[in-house]
Amino acid sequence: MKKNILVTGGAGFIGSHVVRLLVNKYPEYRIVNMDVLTYAGNLENLKDIQDKVNYTFVKCDICDSEKVKNVFEEYQIYSVIHLAAETHVDRSIKDPFSFAQTNVMGTLSLLQAAKDYWNEDFKEKLFYHVSTDEVYGSLGAEGYFTEQTNYDPHSPYSASKASSDHFVRAFADTYSLPIVISNCSNNYGSYQFPEKLIPLFINNIVNNKPLPVYGKGENVRDWLFVDDHARAIDVIFHNGKIGETYNIGGFNEWKNIDLIKIMIKTVDRLLAREEGSSEKLITYVTDRAGHDLRYAIDSTKLKEELGWEPSLQFEEGIEKTVQWYLDNKSWLEGVTSGSYQNYYKEMYAK
Repeated sequence: MKKNILVTGGAGFIGSHVVRLLVNKYPEYRIVNMDVLTYAGNLENLKDIQDKVNYTFVKCDICDSEKVKNVFEEYQIYSVIHLAAETHVDRSIKDPFSFAQTNVMGTLSLLQAAKDYWNEDFKEKLFYHVSTDEVYGSLGAEGYFTEQTNYDPHSPYSASKASSDHFVRAFADTYSLPIVISNCSNNYGSYQFPEKLIPLFINNIVNNKPLPVYGKGENVRDWLFVDDHARAIDVIFHNGKIGETYNIGGFNEWKNIDLIKIMIKTVDRLLAREEGSSEKLITYVTDRAGHDLRYAIDSTKLKEELGWEPSLQFEEGIEKTVQWYLDNKSWLEGVTSGSYQNYYKEMYAK
């Protein structure tokens, strides 16, 4: 039984959904949420479960190898679900070094700590590394990424994640560390930091601000509802085969411009505006360097072997997502103003 589970990056967007699911679903586990609380880490995301007896928060940088080692020892960590990462492609283009530091060296720090603490006693242990479909590069108009697709990263972000994937597999091959990896498509849903496309554009539509679209908006992404991703992580963590990779996709491919127009119509309708009237906010800007044309994930292996499939189609998911941001304006205002960063001081650093 995997009693003490370390979730890294658990105050982030995807991580907070995973932590909440595990804390509520498995009272017999102790969930240790380790997060350094960069700009994208927000403990308010977890205020509904922060007082649960099987939940613990630890402020720690995964790059601080000595402190990571101490966390393993203090909390007797049996398994790791590693989500902590720098994730925004635009930021990686401006500052590739921080992405290499966190995503590569931080992952290596965790791997080394797990190897040393478990000390070859790998029974019931697991290092689960959560990665991205961007490691595979870009697709043409047809085809899908599978678990056998060759790596071909095109941005500093995807290169850093590809490197971390390789380190995880190297520790499995070299030290027999029990690992599993998943590569997911673009996530969306509640609690997403508003630098990402969907929450950013929802906020801009609400406030009648410009909607900057790269190029002609022809880039295609596969969208995965974050609650479905958390369920997939749960399934893989408990039932995935050691040493395997699983792709997690939403089977929801959309051109960026089409997705944006759906968001516009949804926000306009929910705000009782003329549906589609906010399309006037769309502005086309110079395309991003190294912007991959299309991502699309084939999740057949995950469905056939472990029985997972997405529960929502995009139209239903975006309706729920838009409604959540409209119903939680205080959360969004707290993030955009920066006041959310005081939450840790108020709740944990007394």
